[in-house]
Amino acid sequence: MIKKISLVLVSTFLMFSNLNAAAPQAALVETQPLKKQEINDLQEFVGTVNFDKKSKIASESSGVVKKISFEVGQKVKKDEVLVQIDSDILDAQIKASQAAVNMYEVQLKNAKKNYDRYSALIEKNSISQKVFDDAKVEYDVANENLISSKAKLNELTIQKFKKVIKAPYSGVIVEKNINLNEWLDIGSQIATIVNTEELEIVFNLPISFIGGLKSGDDYDINISDEIIKAKLYAAIPSGDKLTRTFPVRFKAEAGDKFIFDGASAKINFAKETKNIALVINRDAVIKRFNMDVVFTIANDKAVMIPVKVITYFGLNAAIMAEGLAEGMPIVTKGNERVFPDMAVKVLNNNTENK
Repeated sequence: MIKKISLVLVSTFLMFSNLNAAAPQAALVETQPLKKQEINDLQEFVGTVNFDKKSKIASESSGVVKKISFEVGQKVKKDEVLVQIDSDILDAQIKASQAAVNMYEVQLKNAKKNYDRYSALIEKNSISQKVFDDAKVEYDVANENLISSKAKLNELTIQKFKKVIKAPYSGVIVEKNINLNEWLDIGSQIATIVNTEELEIVFNLPISFIGGLKSGDDYDINISDEIIKAKLYAAIPSGDKLTRTFPVRFKAEAGDKFIFDGASAKINFAKETKNIALVINRDAVIKRFNMDVVFTIANDKAVMIPVKVITYFGLNAAIMAEGLAEGMPIVTKGNERVFPDMAVKVLNNNTENK
């Protein structure tokens, strides 16, 4: 009998424990009231991305292409070897020129010894002036021969250097103009390279917006749904007379981001006119079901409201939606854990939020 009573008590305890465990917990949140505030609406402008550097690489030497180390679309580093031109004849000329330099160095060394010795003897009147003059001429000729041979060797070395064509800067090869064993003349184009890390973005803006811009300032530009920091460097005073717009140029570092030349870019600027809007801390706006939403509270439960963000400014966001009203409590903290109709408990429930 005692065992039966114990089993009943244990079963009852477990039942209530399971009920308590299943009972939903209220989400802890903080709220702020919606406020009306004067704001500058943002106007979006669309511009174009250009690669800041685009170069046609040409040969500075003539000869047969012996090696090609690139393909279209390949990323290359600065000074990476792209093409090697045949230099067999030049190598032989360099070898001969180096031998000539070595020979003239020996001749100059011997001529200097004679000149130094005869210089000492002429002071003692031990040799004739003609013997001394001949020694001096021999020394001067040997010196000039060495200078000339070194200049020739240097010229051939420069020519040899130009037999190797390197990338002028890091970038992507977008065009290839040569084939293996093809003859190149001086000035023959071998490839086109673009620097994909440095961007120029151009927007055509009305003059009313240009006045508020400052050269050297950083601006957020949206390229392919990624925000890139760009620096304003020029506003061109010559514009389109029909649209009354003027080109404004920005520069940006793309880093490892893959961006197309000619891609669309977007930038937002504040309008001169101001409007009254409902404003809340920007943390209140979150993505839920692929929408911008905020949560308010009714009867201690969360109510989700899809909203349209008019603009972000500082730590705030101006929003609009049907059903929003000034003073309405909006969840600003803890909203990432909240879902529609979920029980909530407001931690900062003060008079401002009532």
